[in-house]
Amino acid sequence: MRSKGRITRERRPLLNFLCYIDFMKKENNVIDETLRPQALDEYIGQKKIKHSLMIYMQAAKARQEPLPHTLVHGGPGLGKTTLANIIAREMATGLKVTSGPAIERTGDLASILTNLQPGDILFVDEIHRLNRNIEEVLYPALEDFALDLVVGKGPSAKTLRLELPPFTLVGATTKIGSLSSPLRDRFGVVYHLDFYTQEDIEQILKRSARIIKIKLDEDAKAEIAKRSRHTPRVANRLLARLRDFAQVKKQKNIDKISALQALDVLEIDGLGLDQSDRRILEIIATKFSGGPVGLSTIAAATHEEKETIEEVIEPYLIQLGFLERTPKGRRLTPAAFRHLGLTSKGLI
Repeated sequence: MRSKGRITRERRPLLNFLCYIDFMKKENNVIDETLRPQALDEYIGQKKIKHSLMIYMQAAKARQEPLPHTLVHGGPGLGKTTLANIIAREMATGLKVTSGPAIERTGDLASILTNLQPGDILFVDEIHRLNRNIEEVLYPALEDFALDLVVGKGPSAKTLRLELPPFTLVGATTKIGSLSSPLRDRFGVVYHLDFYTQEDIEQILKRSARIIKIKLDEDAKAEIAKRSRHTPRVANRLLARLRDFAQVKKQKNIDKISALQALDVLEIDGLGLDQSDRRILEIIATKFSGGPVGLSTIAAATHEEKETIEEVIEPYLIQLGFLERTPKGRRLTPAAFRHLGLTSKGLI
């Protein structure tokens, strides 16, 4: 009989692995918070957005009004949460953070809204996942700064209107097409965060290296930027991992040679593709002759979730010109076969 309170030898490796995953998630969150810009001047890239946002904030402060409700959409890791934090600091107001899935009932939304102070920023991440019933209650709050609640049931039910302090809703989403039209139309400002240029990523890496106190050679910085998928979060995490390699090898700086060695260990190729990206490309190429193949079939063959493939992996592959979305499914381009070293028939 095995003791219920004792960890068996068979379970110990699994528990160690789960603890390591949890530690890595916490460490990545700490890195993101540490390297996150605190002011609009520190925010690198997205110049047009920064320029217009500065004008809107200056105008709102001059009128002593809250900023218009703002919707920010784009891929993961492009700075949507960072922008919400910067808006709150620049407007000198409080910031309340929640997410679409976290607001399950009308009472949850009412509790959040009634606790806001005048001018506060309410940041809702994954706003496309809000329940439709919650959206109906949110409409008057966005337009009239009022909350309409139904008290009671049946013939004795009454509508109660609560006045709310003026506030700004900042919504973030990776799927703007999943937002309902009535909700999308209630945002006065809509921004799309695009992928960053090589130069912007290099500037971000320079700033991040200074913050985490590691010397980064120019050649190494260029290599990391080239493999960062044009995404600041990826660039910062690669820099953090390369810092670990340099620390273990007792190096005071990251040069090109050590950077390439570390990136090879991490299995990040010259275009920023990792093992998951290449596995998906290879399976489509070898098992399905390059496609077209459905998303569900790819997910089943790769043991990846459909949402992960569609929202995290595919956008960069499409940007590289390796993958096409067609009415019949996903299909590889000749560039993808060349990158994999395969012919159009999936042969080496």
